[in-house]
Amino acid sequence: MQSLVAIKSVEQPPEESDKDGLMPFGKGVHEAFKYMLGKAAADGFTIRNIDNYGGHIEFGSGEKIMGILGHLDVVPEGEGWAFPPYDAVISEGKMYGRGTADDKGPVVAAYYAMKALRDAGFEPEARVRLILGLDEETHWQGMEYYLSNEEAPDFGFTPDAEFPAIHGEKGILTFELAKKFGKSSNAGLELRSLAGGNAPNMVADWARAVVRSDDASIYNRIKEEAARYKAENIEDSAAGLYVKGVGKSLEIRTKGVSAHGATPEKGVNAIAILLDFLARFNFVNEDVNEFLSFYNKHIGFETTGEKLGCGFYDEPSGRLSLNVGMIAADKDAVTLTINVRYPVTSASEAVYDAVAATATAYDIGIVKGSKEQAPIYIPVDDTLIKTLQDVYCDRTGDTDSKPLVIGGGTYARACTGIVAYGAIFPGDPELAHQVNEHIEIDKLLKAAEIYADAIYRLTMKNDERIMNA
Repeated sequence: MQSLVAIKSVEQPPEESDKDGLMPFGKGVHEAFKYMLGKAAADGFTIRNIDNYGGHIEFGSGEKIMGILGHLDVVPEGEGWAFPPYDAVISEGKMYGRGTADDKGPVVAAYYAMKALRDAGFEPEARVRLILGLDEETHWQGMEYYLSNEEAPDFGFTPDAEFPAIHGEKGILTFELAKKFGKSSNAGLELRSLAGGNAPNMVADWARAVVRSDDASIYNRIKEEAARYKAENIEDSAAGLYVKGVGKSLEIRTKGVSAHGATPEKGVNAIAILLDFLARFNFVNEDVNEFLSFYNKHIGFETTGEKLGCGFYDEPSGRLSLNVGMIAADKDAVTLTINVRYPVTSASEAVYDAVAATATAYDIGIVKGSKEQAPIYIPVDDTLIKTLQDVYCDRTGDTDSKPLVIGGGTYARACTGIVAYGAIFPGDPELAHQVNEHIEIDKLLKAAEIYADAIYRLTMKNDERIMNA
């Protein structure tokens, strides 16, 4: 696992290699993929590489396929780590690094679950296949390519969520809100640029604005207001607001606290801090002022979408969640990239219609994302859910925790018969996409034990789950 975490597998543009051919998701992702397949081949597993878009590790025989769908790509690391994010440092029983929890650690746990069963002589009544995805954090093109060239699994799980089992996932949309700025010939405070955030599905942990004025007193006022704002409005010690001169301009930079886009309430959005602060000043361009007014009135620090008009709720999955992941602006226009997780009984068009009803009053347009993930929902009495729940209870003694509906989007959506299963234990913090992501080694080993038992029960001979899958 340390060797795998050490590979910076953030997706990059495609590259060509004389030795490996096309690397569709960049060199880092390909190196992680090649490492995992090489390890499995050395351990005696059957491996398959589908044109470097994805592949699998397999043992067993039979008509049916039990799939374990994981991914080797990671989100950008962000700033402020206690340990280097790709050094896989072990400290006080925990391994720190990007991907330790999402999803390299769980993939390794599932791999050794398979290896333990095979080495013990277990002969499953199905082909047990660990399928390796390579762009789960972005576009899922690799999994789509894999499934268009290989048999889809008949049943199984993805180790990319929480225990005891996930029986529903909210719908996911990523879209942009865009506004053009008109020209202004007046003198005064200008917004030269805005930028912030690392990915749509991460709470932005940084944002930066550059402003310009020929009036030095305005700069002095901004600096004074920044000191007051920090003292009165920034409660989290990890967040901050900083001002410094850059040539004849002034740079205003904010620091937030990253979190997964599915749980934005667990972070502090640096974009929200910056736009709240900027709204305290009057810019020469009225379109800039109008945009700042829109943001703070209809989004701000809220993460449920209520102010934007899309605060939907249902009993199985709770409230919609909304994350402003990125911002980009210059003198001509601004674009916000927003990630929404909506309840399982809602629909994407209802979200778009609600947002449009609010945004159009400010001459803000919606650019719909090309990739939508519809919600999934499986009853708790489904055989697969019941089996996975039983394994978890038997292996942990926890009979209180019940199956969940989550806001995260996993490979359970890639094909039928797959549900998310671990590797986060109830009560543990969600560390995916966050600074100082880590996993407790004892719990990683417990997850491997749970996965081994789940594979065993779902594929043992003469089991009706196999016969009826």
